[in-house]
Amino acid sequence: MINKAHTTIDQSEIDHFSQIASEWWNPQGKFRPLHQFNPTRLAYIKEKICLEFDRNPMSLTPFEGLRILDIGCGGGLLCEPMARLGATIIGADASQTNIEVAKTHAIQSGLSIDYRATTAETLADEEEQFDVILNMEIVEHVADVNLFISATAKMLKPQGLMFVATLNRTWKAWGLAIVGAEYILRWLPKGTHDYKKFLKPQELKKLLSQNTLTVIDEIGITYNPLNDSWNRSKDMDVNYMLLAKRFK
Repeated sequence: MINKAHTTIDQSEIDHFSQIASEWWNPQGKFRPLHQFNPTRLAYIKEKICLEFDRNPMSLTPFEGLRILDIGCGGGLLCEPMARLGATIIGADASQTNIEVAKTHAIQSGLSIDYRATTAETLADEEEQFDVILNMEIVEHVADVNLFISATAKMLKPQGLMFVATLNRTWKAWGLAIVGAEYILRWLPKGTHDYKKFLKPQELKKLLSQNTLTVIDEIGITYNPLNDSWNRSKDMDVNYMLLAKRFK
């Protein structure tokens, strides 16, 4: 049982994203960077899930039969492609406003997605279990990252996969993700990120290991200003993703 005296909820973060929730599906709006690098992270997620679960990547629905959780789903930018690939997808977010936006867009898109306004610890208390958990750009926004990783790890089935994407705590990340993206280029609203909440890869790996998860892959995602694109990279100084697996 998760200790209810603690919570992953950071109300200021929820308020911040709730205020701009109407922007989720505007590719030129406040979530433009997410729309831009979504194809890159989607390709990586699909590749690794197909590899680890022995699925045919050429199939239209390679994720059929897999139960996937997108925790901190926002407006559903990842949930919808997961549903199209055949997954049984649960999208969870602590912001009711985000969930309403996600539900509306799913209906408009003709997709069946189980959206819930809830938290990781509540889902863990309900003994939910998943084949894949997506923790994408969320760990840097929670109030208690230890509790968050613990709660999500409890929900992962044996042989299950957890993808974690976040920002490295480096001066380079501070300069590009906060000063550059929020204050100079205005790609993101000011205050979107708190540098103190950024995690170094080795810190995140330790947290995952403490919760019986083994990191089996890692990549960086970098921005190329010459062609305005995001690509996989060995450079993990700013944006990076870890892939962890529960072996037992």
